[in-house]
Amino acid sequence: MNYFLTSFAAARKLLTAFDPEVYFVVWTSLKIATVSALLAAVAGIPLGLGLALARFRGRGFLLLLLNTAMALPTVVIGLFVYALISRRGPLGELGLLFTPTGVIIGQFLLALPVAVHYAHSAIQALDPRLFLTIRTLGARRSAAAWKILAEARFGVMAAVVASFGRTIAEVGVAMMLGGNIEGFTRTMTTAIALETSKGEFELALALGLVLMAVAFAVNAGLFLIQRRAP
Repeated sequence: MNYFLTSFAAARKLLTAFDPEVYFVVWTSLKIATVSALLAAVAGIPLGLGLALARFRGRGFLLLLLNTAMALPTVVIGLFVYALISRRGPLGELGLLFTPTGVIIGQFLLALPVAVHYAHSAIQALDPRLFLTIRTLGARRSAAAWKILAEARFGVMAAVVASFGRTIAEVGVAMMLGGNIEGFTRTMTTAIALETSKGEFELALALGLVLMAVAFAVNAGLFLIQRRAP
C-alpha cells in the first residue's frame, strides 16, 4: 500500500510540475486520437446513415461484417496495416511506418466500425417513416439525410465520442505502427506499457491518471449535452 501511495504522490508531482516529457506524450496521444476519430466519424457516419436507410441485397452480410470488425483485436489491424506500409508492402515507398501518420491510418481503421455502428443504431432507432415523410414533403435526398442526422444528433455525437474512446485507449496499433519512438510517436498507452516494463511506475501512473481524466471529460461533456437537450 505504501508503494502505491508513494507512486501516486510521485505521479502527482510529475503532473503539477508540468514535466515536458509527460505533456509531450499527452499532446501526441490527443493529436493522433482526435484526428483518427474525426476521420472515422466523417467516413463512418454517412456509411451508418446509408446502412440504416437503404435496403439492398447483402445488407445483412455487411452488418455482420461490421459487428465482426468491431471485435477485431487491435494487433490484427496493426498487423494488416503494417503489411501495407512496411518497406516490402505496396505502400512502403511512402515511408509511413513508425510515423504519426501510420498510427493515424491504423487507428482510423480501428475506429471506423465503431462510428458506423453507433450512427447506424441511432438512425435505426428513429421512426422508419420519418425519411419517407420528409421526402414526401418535397425535400431533396441530401436535405432529408441532414434532417435525419439532426434528429439522431445525440446518437451521432455518441459515435464520435466512442470513436475517440476507441483510439485514445488502444495500444496495439500505436505500438506496431508507431514504434514507440520517444519525442515522435510515443503515446500515453505505449509509454505506460514501456515505463511499467522498466519499473518506472510513477510515470506510468501519471499517464494513466491523465488518460482516465481525458476519458472522463469527454464522456462528461456528452452527458451534459444530452441532459440539457429539450
